[in-house]
Amino acid sequence: MTPSSGSGLAIAAPLLDLAAISLFILGLHFLNSPATARFGNRLAMVGMAIALAVVLTQTGGVAWWAILIGVLLGGSIGIVAAILVKMTAMPQMVALYNGAGGGAAALIAVVEYVVFLRSGGAGLDPIISVSMVVSMIIGSVSFAGSIIAFLKLQEVMSGRPLTYPGQQGVNAVIALAIVVLGAWFVVSAGTLPVWGFFVLLAAALALGVMFVLPIGGADMPVVISLLNSFTGLAVAIAGFELDNELLIICGSLVGASGTILTVDMSKAMNRSLANVLFSAFGSAGGGEPAAAASGGPQNVRAVSADDVAVMLAYASKVGFVPGYGMAVAQAQHSVKALADQLEKRGVKVFYAIHPVAGRMPGHMNVLLAEANVPYEQLLDLDEANAEFPTTDVALVIGANDVTNPAARNVPSSPIYGMPILDVDKAANVIVLKRSMRSGFAGIDNPLYEMAQTAMLFGDAKASVDGLTAAVKAL
Repeated sequence: MTPSSGSGLAIAAPLLDLAAISLFILGLHFLNSPATARFGNRLAMVGMAIALAVVLTQTGGVAWWAILIGVLLGGSIGIVAAILVKMTAMPQMVALYNGAGGGAAALIAVVEYVVFLRSGGAGLDPIISVSMVVSMIIGSVSFAGSIIAFLKLQEVMSGRPLTYPGQQGVNAVIALAIVVLGAWFVVSAGTLPVWGFFVLLAAALALGVMFVLPIGGADMPVVISLLNSFTGLAVAIAGFELDNELLIICGSLVGASGTILTVDMSKAMNRSLANVLFSAFGSAGGGEPAAAASGGPQNVRAVSADDVAVMLAYASKVGFVPGYGMAVAQAQHSVKALADQLEKRGVKVFYAIHPVAGRMPGHMNVLLAEANVPYEQLLDLDEANAEFPTTDVALVIGANDVTNPAARNVPSSPIYGMPILDVDKAANVIVLKRSMRSGFAGIDNPLYEMAQTAMLFGDAKASVDGLTAAVKAL
């Protein structure tokens, strides 16, 4: 590299970093709306490409090929995953990708520590030692917690909270060990025994596992958001280790946005973050074990697809209420086909989206976008609730807990106070379910026994396809 090209690169690199950061910020901004989310993703992709190019040019020719191999390998995995992974499995993929970010931050700290040991240095700079230990702890917690979240979402392990006697005490001991070993590392400027560092690493990984185990599937959207903020924070702190402003700023963006989303999701459930993390919400039976043990509501009315088709075909307004049941059945395209048939008959349709429906933030938006549902038909909680009093039929597709009126009028319910979709204010409510089993919250839904409610049992996709065929036949 010639001196002139080197000086030119020294000037260009900060400007390119600024361009990448600007594109990341703009990308986040455009993610605020489903209508502009794809454009926002593309802007962020360009920003990442610029950032990677700058990193490659700043290696000074040392091991640039190793970085390029990593980029090609990771990019290939991402492309294959994007093509092969079903939209219904998007929460699992998000959990894995988030864990990879946290793991990368922790790995940077480990590598930096190994380099320090090999250099035979007398001690680390205080800022570096603090950054190293904090990024390793937070990154390890995020990595291990995200893996457990993935296993729960993938149903490799139970989605119910996994608890045992003395669990909080065990977690407290692990946390105390992390604090003691972390303080030792900082005070000793990194010269503590090698075993101490790796025990600290193991303890942080264990805390990540123990952190997510007692959290049920109903709270997984909040957990994913929180772990995402952890990853961002770990990456930002890793930027201090590497003296990289781009990592610091971008990690801060992810950490801040993840924190805001976590708070918003908790508010959407009308629960504090501490309650989400430490109450083991989502256990079988929840706060009403007797109700859950009864096998669900008994006085329900079952209807046929033909009966429901008549109601839908001659309605003025129909509201679709998607939930995890729609995701599991992969029924989003069938729902769009039914909506198209109704619109041909002059029926106004809309989709009511609850902030915590599904297993990750925006889960229903992603699925419905895949089915090319018009963005203007996707209504948030407040907009949808304003429509239900004038809605002829509300078609609930697996949205169990977010339509439960107990959240409004049963103070003893564990979901009391949680904002819900007011489907019970519609003239008629049709609930598509496989059985009368309770949702992830583990509590019964009195909506199913109301006079205006009827149950259409069966697989959601098969049921919706049957409704579409019956509407066409009318």
